[in-house]
Amino acid sequence: MKERFEISFPGVKILDRYILAKFLGTYVFAIAMISVILVVFDYAEHVDDFTEMKAPLSAVFLDYYINFIPDFVNQFSGLFTFISVIFFTSKMAYQTEIIAMLSGGMSFRRLMWPYFLGALAIMLLSLSLNLWVIPQSQISCVEFKQKYFRKEQNQQYDRHIYRQIEPGTFVYVRGFNRANRAAYMVLERYDGTEIAESLEASDLSVDPATGRWKAQRYIVRRTDGAGEESFEQRRDLDTLINLDVRELGRVDRMAITMKIGELNRFIRQQRSKGSDSINILEVERHSRFAYPMATFILTLIGVSLSSRKVRGGTGLHIGIGIALCFSYIMFNRVFEEFAKSGSLPVWLAVWMPNMIFAVIAAYLYRKAPK
Repeated sequence: MKERFEISFPGVKILDRYILAKFLGTYVFAIAMISVILVVFDYAEHVDDFTEMKAPLSAVFLDYYINFIPDFVNQFSGLFTFISVIFFTSKMAYQTEIIAMLSGGMSFRRLMWPYFLGALAIMLLSLSLNLWVIPQSQISCVEFKQKYFRKEQNQQYDRHIYRQIEPGTFVYVRGFNRANRAAYMVLERYDGTEIAESLEASDLSVDPATGRWKAQRYIVRRTDGAGEESFEQRRDLDTLINLDVRELGRVDRMAITMKIGELNRFIRQQRSKGSDSINILEVERHSRFAYPMATFILTLIGVSLSSRKVRGGTGLHIGIGIALCFSYIMFNRVFEEFAKSGSLPVWLAVWMPNMIFAVIAAYLYRKAPK
């Protein structure tokens, strides 16, 4: 019994290392190749901005590309995983290596083991990047875009913002300026469905360190129970408002710069205020978990699809694989819009593509050569 164990078990471990090395090696090569192409095309697109805005070369590569490329690669990690699996598994099938493994007594389920080890490593890396690393790096990337991209400079903050900051109290902010942090603001307090009191101020500025809002002049309007309106002009407004400066920015861009703990706290805060941006924030949170988990599903589809030797060879497998993978990306985008509009519950919409492709993966696994 001991001799049989020593003959068979090391052979299986060698195959595991062989497949795992092929898997991760192809994955890294695909990412490196796409990254180089991406940098070349992106630089060609934005070279006018870099030149006109006099962006230092060190800032272009250290603040922008170093932070931009990992985010892009991570967003399409499932695609790179899928293409990598299709490419080298199809090549192994064409060279009858898969047939030799199965004929030698290895089950298809056992064949999947090194693939799932590779998928687990990629999934954990992608999850760590999504939850903690990339949100931090995106801060530098966003700041670079706002400083050196002409079309981005006026898009950090929404021109017209209407927020509920606490039950019965709403704030309207118009024209918040990034340079001097000045704006026009109306603060309204409702009694039922009627406005009981409002505060109006122009040239209102905020101190980001203390969070205090200040204005030289402002107007207070009040409405009594009989419907009579009165107003008075005052000077030297200096007050705290339950409104973070970050809430004046575009929610989608702000959310990508938050680590998972910050994002969870911000969602709870916005929910308590009755914000209308909850769906956008929830989509961001669920996506950070759903996309890495898709690595397993796409790996199973890739192996099941490309492990059979067919007449079209590697090209046919790659063509079918790319079509399936881009279908997955399309489903993600479509269902995200359903989630943001409230047409579907956010968790269901974000995870729906994974559910659909999990069914496809199960079907292809059953049809795979045994």
